[in-house]
Amino acid sequence: MNTLVLTAHPDLSTSTANRTWFEALSDIEGIVTRDLMTVGGAEMRFDPATEQALIEQADRIVMQFPFYWYSSPPVLKAWIDQVFLFGFAYGQGGNKLQDKELILAITTGGPIESFQPSSYNHFSMNEFLTPFEQTAKMIGMHYLPPFVFHSAMSRDKTKLNASTSKLITYITKPHLKSHEGIL
Repeated sequence: MNTLVLTAHPDLSTSTANRTWFEALSDIEGIVTRDLMTVGGAEMRFDPATEQALIEQADRIVMQFPFYWYSSPPVLKAWIDQVFLFGFAYGQGGNKLQDKELILAITTGGPIESFQPSSYNHFSMNEFLTPFEQTAKMIGMHYLPPFVFHSAMSRDKTKLNASTSKLITYITKPHLKSHEGIL
């Protein structure tokens, strides 16, 4: 299985969790990693043909990012807008993502308990991620359960190392089940 990991962190050099994941995933055969800020630069400009060629070679696409204000950083949205184009991702002839798998690999600053309807965020992670799930459905991808590492800002090395191992196991597993994903 070929996997494309799109890392969308505004400054990967200042990250602990996302940088650790990116570096670990970059060393695995069958996984292509892309730091979208490095690729798109400060202008967040992407070459659709290059990005689309990488997507076409992948069976599974992983969008890796820190959860900012209940969504992804702007660089991921810019990438989606410039790459998931009519005639490629949707519309007439737009079936290039059909049957590919999408996994979100997310870090949050808050504890898992804060992403419950009864807590201060008022919604679950799955509810916050609905736009990503709908995007996958619209373009014919299989939306797989997200991998979420909560309290990433605690910088607990033991938990970070465990999350890295679990992430690698999760995204390299050939067949995923609906109950897997959330840490």
